[in-house]
Amino acid sequence: MRKIFNISMAMIIGIVVWSCSEDTMDAINKNINAPTDVSSNLIITDAMTSSAFTVTGSDLAFYASCYIEQNVGIYNQMYNAEIRSGDPTNSTTYNNSWSATYNNLYNLKTVIDKCSAGGSEEGNYHTLGVAQVLSAYNLAVLTDMFGDVPWSEALQPGVIFTPKLDSQKDLYDTIFHFLDEGIANLSKESSYPSLGSQDLIYGGDASLWKKFAYGLKARYTMRLSLRNPDYADVIKFADESFTSSSEQCQFNYDGSTTISPFFQFFKDRDYFGASQSLHDKLVARNDPRDTIFFKAYPGTSDLVFAPNGTPDQVQGVYGISAISSATAPTYLMSYHELEFLKAEAYVRLNDLTNAEDALKKAITASFTKVNIGLTAADADDYYTNQVKPKFDANPLSEVMNQKYIASYEEEAMEAYNDYRRLKAMGDNVIQLDNPKDATQFPLRYTYGADDVTTNANVREAYGDGTYVYSENVWWAGGTR
Repeated sequence: MRKIFNISMAMIIGIVVWSCSEDTMDAINKNINAPTDVSSNLIITDAMTSSAFTVTGSDLAFYASCYIEQNVGIYNQMYNAEIRSGDPTNSTTYNNSWSATYNNLYNLKTVIDKCSAGGSEEGNYHTLGVAQVLSAYNLAVLTDMFGDVPWSEALQPGVIFTPKLDSQKDLYDTIFHFLDEGIANLSKESSYPSLGSQDLIYGGDASLWKKFAYGLKARYTMRLSLRNPDYADVIKFADESFTSSSEQCQFNYDGSTTISPFFQFFKDRDYFGASQSLHDKLVARNDPRDTIFFKAYPGTSDLVFAPNGTPDQVQGVYGISAISSATAPTYLMSYHELEFLKAEAYVRLNDLTNAEDALKKAITASFTKVNIGLTAADADDYYTNQVKPKFDANPLSEVMNQKYIASYEEEAMEAYNDYRRLKAMGDNVIQLDNPKDATQFPLRYTYGADDVTTNANVREAYGDGTYVYSENVWWAGGTR
């Protein structure tokens, strides 16, 4: 009997040891730094950071600032872009931003799935709303820069390997749907706690995310002006949005652990020179920002402006931006942009009284930006003596030129979008001086190499890349 008992105990101990060994091995094989399930509040924080730094403050903005002459490319890739050699047509040029935007959209899709009906965080309406608003923003950046892009079949790794391209028209329907759904969810009572400090933009304030969403509706409604002009709605949506600069959607940097993208780009690359054509616009208006925007290259005594399209490829000679700093914020949407949108809409509706009021507010907000440092009194004096006569002579021209100036440097993508839209509408009110623009102004960006090399649908749309000089995006009158 004891023999049987001993055998039984040996078997039990063996089983226990075997089980413990299996558990131990399972634990050893797990990477605790790569969890398979992450709560939405952590994912959304990363999505905010990525939206600001790897999408808005990325190569997309750096190249845009070159194409619309807020900076001049004076070295390496930016010099090539300036003289239209290679970079504007290469699939590798914007690949990092292309991939980063899709990665961001995938993470936002994960949050939306978690917080929607049937998800593990069903009822987390405010996080859901934020994810939908950021999805609209990221998708709009993607299609505004690249045109038709994979979407309805995208973001399905291991399921669809070569997603088709969706039309920009359909993508804009999706963008507005995201915004409407986001507004609806941000208006609900959530059973989950506020995002609080996990929200690096608004600190968990759902009402401010709603205002951002309405501001985006105003922006994108204006974007479709050639296809479907609706200036009354631009004003209506803008009136539901920011009421001051304190509410605008901006991402802040502390200057040490986090650094502003344009400043980081200068430190790492030093590829930009101060733009002669932007300087000329400021001088023509006796604009006080001319002495604030630029400075001589560190270690030199003279402020030398780089000629647009024909600079020497040299570093350490041309002046540089003086408003780039380690703490300069990234604007996903600013209050001054919102007032400029209203000013343009009122001009197009021939309501010049309200247009002037909006324009004054926009200029004041842009003068008092954190890295400009002028006052409301400076803005009022400037408006009365410099802007008013030009506005009276040509309201649309002055509104759009003031918006162009105010967008230096952090809002270069919006300046690029405005320029393409205005040209498509026949409103040639912003003068660019690069002689290459006569035949080689980049009307869009090339698709990213990651998909050009792996997705036949994208590869066929890319061709040899020269289409960027001849094919407008859909909202600017093109077919894709």
